[in-house]
Amino acid sequence: MSKRQIKLGAFIPTTSQHAAGWRHEASRPQDHLSIDYAIELAKIAEKGLFDAYFLADGLSVNWSHGSTNGKKPIGYSDKVASFEPVTLFAAISAVTQHIGFIATASTTYEEPYLLARKFASLDHISKGRAGWNVVTTTSADTARNFGLVAHPDAKVRYERAHEFIEVTQKLWDSWEDDAFEHNKETAHFYDAEKNHEPLHQGKYFSVQGALNVPRPPQGYPVIVQAGQSEDGRELAAQYAEVIFTAQQKLEDAQAFYRDVKGRLVKYGRHADDVKIMPGVSVFVAKTGQEAQAKYEHLNSLIHPDVGLGLLAGLAGGIDLSPYDLDAPFPELDDSQINFSSRQQMMIDIAREHQFSIRQLYEYIASARGHWTLIGTPEQIVDRLQHWFENEAADGFNVLPPTTPAGLDDFVELIVPELQRRGLFRTAYEGTTLRENLGLKRPENQYVLAKRHTAQAS
Repeated sequence: MSKRQIKLGAFIPTTSQHAAGWRHEASRPQDHLSIDYAIELAKIAEKGLFDAYFLADGLSVNWSHGSTNGKKPIGYSDKVASFEPVTLFAAISAVTQHIGFIATASTTYEEPYLLARKFASLDHISKGRAGWNVVTTTSADTARNFGLVAHPDAKVRYERAHEFIEVTQKLWDSWEDDAFEHNKETAHFYDAEKNHEPLHQGKYFSVQGALNVPRPPQGYPVIVQAGQSEDGRELAAQYAEVIFTAQQKLEDAQAFYRDVKGRLVKYGRHADDVKIMPGVSVFVAKTGQEAQAKYEHLNSLIHPDVGLGLLAGLAGGIDLSPYDLDAPFPELDDSQINFSSRQQMMIDIAREHQFSIRQLYEYIASARGHWTLIGTPEQIVDRLQHWFENEAADGFNVLPPTTPAGLDDFVELIVPELQRRGLFRTAYEGTTLRENLGLKRPENQYVLAKRHTAQAS
């Protein structure tokens, strides 16, 4: 049996992860919509043997940096415009060989047939390297872009998400793996007996016909999910194969890891069927002093309005602009509390470290509540290894604070140390994202049903 090794995702928007990363002297914000630059970043990650290039996505302009309490944004955000990720990844896949591509798409504002079609297409184009990051969309701004009076509440969004994934998987199974014969002698392009219509009629969706794309090379693109709420965990336990999560402490990461893995059994799943990958932002250099200097330099580039806007976006719209930035973090009244897990994380961080507002936004600017590590390669890998070996992580979703410099640092300094300890691959194991992640290929549900019927008779 092969030794368990760390899996790595690379979350690399072209404008960097840190709130001020695009202002770094080595960053290239003018290239944020350059396909050549996106390809360059993908190739750096592939050189580092990352499992996947991941991109978040939304269906409304993200004003989060520099917009608080409904004020008009004034141009600070570097996240207002970006590529649609499936389109981008289709292009990048043509000039890469191994790295996978995890694109975000919403179950609240998309339709199963269209989503199934584009992700099946990406899986074929990339020869089996596609993944779908399932989101229910938290931004209420999106509703107005789709003609809705109000954004659906969380319970409705998660109900819809369950049915959405069910329908999407039926669509991906519309054709059996060997349905297309291409038989010139018999004139059969496909075997009609190996086509299956979903004929789905549910609470949220009615989808009758088969998908007009053959079954994806991976069976299904890898299903990825990031929710940490109770509803999010249950959705992940039933469907997710990779979970991106945000924790600051080992004990919190262990609790999440054990909770989600423990839910799998009721869905007939095994612990190895899901890879849990906490987010981590790494500032690394050959000395600890150099690494700390990198961190402090980036924080010095944060405009105060950007910091306040970042907190407002992460903490449920809280407007902290009336408060002294350098005074202790204020007590919040009930009207400002929305009980979200991310808002509570922000408050807990401020209380635990006795942060001022400025110190809090500097602390989260690199990774928005994800784990931040600063130090030498040996110090950082010590921490990653400890989480990996103590039921806190199967791998990590790496958030380079700057691009391309932060990604280069990880590939040149962290990856070799992981390899030296036998914790990370020295070559890709397979040709598909599933194979590299160590995930099994799902059987076609209609083939399984036929087999069970035949066995019963």
